[in-house]
Amino acid sequence: MESVWDYPRPPRVERTTARVTIVHAGRVIADSDRCHRVLETSHPPVYYVPREDIAAGVLEAAPGRSYCEFKGDATYWDLVLGDLRVPRVGWSYENPTPGYAVITGAVAFYPSRVGECRVAGEPVRPQEGDFYGGWITADITGPFKGGPGTRGW
Repeated sequence: MESVWDYPRPPRVERTTARVTIVHAGRVIADSDRCHRVLETSHPPVYYVPREDIAAGVLEAAPGRSYCEFKGDATYWDLVLGDLRVPRVGWSYENPTPGYAVITGAVAFYPSRVGECRVAGEPVRPQEGDFYGGWITADITGPFKGGPGTRGW
């Protein structure tokens, strides 16, 4: 078991060989065993999928940016499958701060905005709230930031 309260602040990035899959509307969006996890106190892991392991042509740049005090400026992405568009399905750091260079260009997906995310075959439960994109699996324990009343943690 991993407690999110044992994760560091500032966040740590670690490579994982667990197979990560993302499916939406019956289509495989991503399939990778070359992801990185970002681990931060009070948050479930966020998985960053290398761009080359994401189906070609399914992402379009979305309007807006945000800033992370650790990783820098985030770019957002829409998922586009024919006539179906899922706004701001994920984000990336195209030019992250030096300590996070290994996630350059990789995309983190909000599990709440796609049909299914899996880690090593296990379905993921999304982190509560609409800002954070943590992936909760059976081996991750909280409580987790993101739900009502947790903003000030």
